[in-house]
Parts: sequence; C-alpha cells; structure tokens
Amino acid sequence: MGDRWHVEVDRGVCIGSGMCVNHAPGGFTLDSARQSHPAVPETDANEGVLAAAEGCPVEAIMITLLGSGEAVFPPEE
Repeated sequence: MGDRWHVEVDRGVCIGSGMCVNHAPGGFTLDSARQSHPAVPETDANEGVLAAAEGCPVEAIMITLLGSGEAVFPPEE
C-alpha cells in the first residue's frame, strides 16, 4: 500500500498563479478570489500533487504524510 498525504495551501501566501491547477488537474481548485484549495485534503501520494507543490512560485503548498505528519514538501532541512 502506498503513502497517503495531507495537502494544505497557505492562502495567506497563495498568489493565485494557477500553476497548481495546471500541474495537478483535479488536485486543486481556485475559488472566486483565485485562492487555491486542495480538491481533496487527504489523498494518495501522486506525482501531480508533488509537481504542483514544487512548481508553486511562492511555496504555498504543504504536503505531509498522514499519520506521522512528516514533511514531504517542502522538505525539512
């Protein structure tokens, strides 16, 4: 069985670029204020969501492992 992730968007940081929607169609939505929201906050690990987090120009997307809370992105330093 694969990892499960908790996906969060810091809407105080989000600038509404829409890059997340492009990288992970169906993984994120933009509201009427162009703020990003994860379509499903708890999801199976997948490359599209990770690419969205890595491609966010302001690093507003955080991904952690469900259960442990260990950081997937951004990685702990």
